[in-house]
Amino acid sequence: MGRRTEQEQVVLVTGAAAGIGAAIAELAVACGHRVMLTDIDEVAVVSRALSLGDRAAACVLDIRSSAGWARAFEAAEAAFGRVDVLVNNAGITHTGVARDLREQQHRDIVEVNLLGTITGVCTALERMTAQGHGHIINVCSMTAFLPLPGYATYCASKYGLRAFHHSVAIEERDGPLDFTIIHPPSTRTSMLEQEMADPSSAIAFAEKPYAPERIARAVVDAIAAKPVEVVFPPLGGRVQRIAGVFPGLMRLVLPIAEAKGLRRRERLMPRPGTGR
Repeated sequence: MGRRTEQEQVVLVTGAAAGIGAAIAELAVACGHRVMLTDIDEVAVVSRALSLGDRAAACVLDIRSSAGWARAFEAAEAAFGRVDVLVNNAGITHTGVARDLREQQHRDIVEVNLLGTITGVCTALERMTAQGHGHIINVCSMTAFLPLPGYATYCASKYGLRAFHHSVAIEERDGPLDFTIIHPPSTRTSMLEQEMADPSSAIAFAEKPYAPERIARAVVDAIAAKPVEVVFPPLGGRVQRIAGVFPGLMRLVLPIAEAKGLRRRERLMPRPGTGR
């Protein structure tokens, strides 16, 4: 299989057909890594992998499926011999306040964002421990610290993911694996387009969204640096992390941010007849 180096790792990325996952895959290949792209959209992820050349391959993966996870690892091992790094990036949201979402929409968010990622981590734990090395990178969210209106279940899934991630990292502290969790802010992806259509998600526009490539850079840099946790923006994210533990403060501050987001969203909405 050849000796591993920091310059060349085999990386399995979920949700890699578009958005942050696609940006991670593209940058990882450009940096000399080999990448197994996975996504629930088979046609899109195969097309994306083909565009990246022979250092990339693809397979379909519904992260809610334990059998699907086993097949994804087997596909990566067949193509590249091993998996050195797992990047859990796939996630979904349904916009709307909690009372307006259907029960199944609440379940969808939890089953993908939390339980699906848990299934992937548990699959990786067994396989990476057996091979004697591995690095699990969970792409979480700044909402893991902040209770945002319009994102109740999404926030809950990310709060849960952060707790799970750090708990597992502590459990495995004497083992051969490394753990990193990365918290993107609002990012310019199809999820943001979905949020644009729903005023209940206006708080997503309170600050200027990041480009997916900026998140990808943090993820790919983490492959070598192995930080414990990364927040965005570097300074403001630390302030938000602290502020999130004070719910009384959040009840005062977040309505102001939500109003700001509504104003910015209105400015960004396409004008009738202009297409922009």
